[in-house]
Amino acid sequence: MINKLSKQIHENNKAKGFYDSEKNIGEMLALIHSEVSEALECDRKGKYVKDDVALGWALSTSDDSHFYEEYFPETIKDTFEDELADIMIRVMDLAAYKNIDLEAHIKAKMRYNSLRPYKHGKRY
Repeated sequence: MINKLSKQIHENNKAKGFYDSEKNIGEMLALIHSEVSEALECDRKGKYVKDDVALGWALSTSDDSHFYEEYFPETIKDTFEDELADIMIRVMDLAAYKNIDLEAHIKAKMRYNSLRPYKHGKRY
């Protein structure tokens, strides 16, 4: 599922022109970092989605794109949840670009982490 979604994200980004020129991995990683910083600021300011109705509507199959373009910015855009999604989108795009089986690597890392000691032997 993760790899399929990564490929969809990557194909959309290519269609939107983000791959018209050579990609720089450092820049791609810096953009992931910028999304993390934006998520931090949203948390600091308490900018969270106010109710689950907004998300339910955003995921609906409604074809009213004009209303969606107005409603999404008012209810979801630039919230903590939105920035977390941006982080994942950038990570998954990078994984697809590099042809990385992200799902397998996540599962392998989770298994490794399950075998590590409490807090991985650290204070925090």
